[in-house]
This record gives sequence, C-alpha cells and structure tokens, in this order.
Amino acid sequence: MQGLAPVALQMNVPKTRTEYVVSMLRERILSGELKAGSALRQAALAAQVGVSRIPIREALLQLEAEGLVEFEPHKGATVACMSKAMVDDLFELRALIECDLLSRSIPQMTEQDFELAAQSLDTMERAWQREDAIAIWSDMNMDFHLSLYRAANRPHALDLVRTLNHNSGRYVRMNLLLTGAKPRSELEHRQLLELCQQQQVAQACALLKTHILDSAEEIKALISN
Repeated sequence: MQGLAPVALQMNVPKTRTEYVVSMLRERILSGELKAGSALRQAALAAQVGVSRIPIREALLQLEAEGLVEFEPHKGATVACMSKAMVDDLFELRALIECDLLSRSIPQMTEQDFELAAQSLDTMERAWQREDAIAIWSDMNMDFHLSLYRAANRPHALDLVRTLNHNSGRYVRMNLLLTGAKPRSELEHRQLLELCQQQQVAQACALLKTHILDSAEEIKALISN
C-alpha cells in the first residue's frame, strides 16, 4: 500500500483504537497522502498500526459513512475519489437548478407546504442528537430542500436534484464532521423557510445560492486536489 508508513499506536488521544485509526486514515486521505482509488487492506493496516482487524473494520465503516472510503465488490475498501473540480461541478449545478425551482415554487406554496417543510426541519434538527447523525443528515437535508421545491411541479428537475444531492452527500458529511457547519446550516435553513413564507422570492433565492456555494467553498478547503 503506497503512502502508508508504519505507525505506533498512541492510546492517550483519541480514546479508543478505532478512533485513532479513523483519525489517522482521515488525515492521510484528506491531505492526499492516500490517493483516490488506493486499496485499504485490513490485514496490512492492522499490522502497520499494531491493532487487530476489528478496529480497522470499524474505522473503515465510519469513514465510508463520511464519504471518504468506498467498499467495492471484489476490491474491498478503497479511498473515495474526491476533487475540487467535482465539488464545483456538483454544487454549481445544484445552485443553478435549485434556485430556479425555488423561484417557481414559492408563489405556489400553501400553508400545508410550509407546515411540512417546518416539520422536516424540526425532524432534521432533532436527529442531530443521534449517534448516526452525520451518516443520515445529508439525506434529511435533501428532504427539507425538496419540501421547498415540490410546489414548482417540475418532477424531472426534482429527480435531478435528488441525484445531485446523493452524489454530493459524502462531501456534505465530511464538511459537517470537520468544520462544524451544522449550526450555520440550521440558521440558514430557518431563514430560508421564513423568506419563503414571506413570499420574498429574490431574497430566498439569493440566500439559497449562498447557502449552497458557501458549503462548496468550505468543502474544497478540506480537499488537497
């Protein structure tokens, strides 16, 4: 395995073997030391770090939830492909399509639509207390955004938004984990919903564009290439 030198296990911080392995691998992936597509062989990692394969397996599963590792048939765990260019592509498309949908949706939204959006936002905020919050938050975030767009009655555009959000989900998880972006996101979501309720179309679309593109800039700062 390229780029992974033997490492002595330190038991002071982080607290557990799994946390140590997660921290070590995450740093090497985000720095570019472990290149996209590199195999992460559990036996080799266990020998190099000096732990059993159990914490290695647990760490790889956690990194998969963060979007940094992929499990592929017949290949096992590999470093996920991530690039600044890919972030730009995904998030600029999201901003373009979602802002258009929102501008079409707001004039058509009913009190029931606003209620459902508020419920979705409440559910998402409560879910942050769960242990698996980072793994599920990006999907819940998408559900909230879609609740604001459905009144536009553009089913094909909504399908495209779903695809873009699924493809960008791992970047969102990484951003939440490493930058603490959740509080900003929560505040902006509340502001966005209020602007929609007030029928402030231009202001809502401007906030949505900033919300999406600022996330992209935060994410690109974490990626080495």
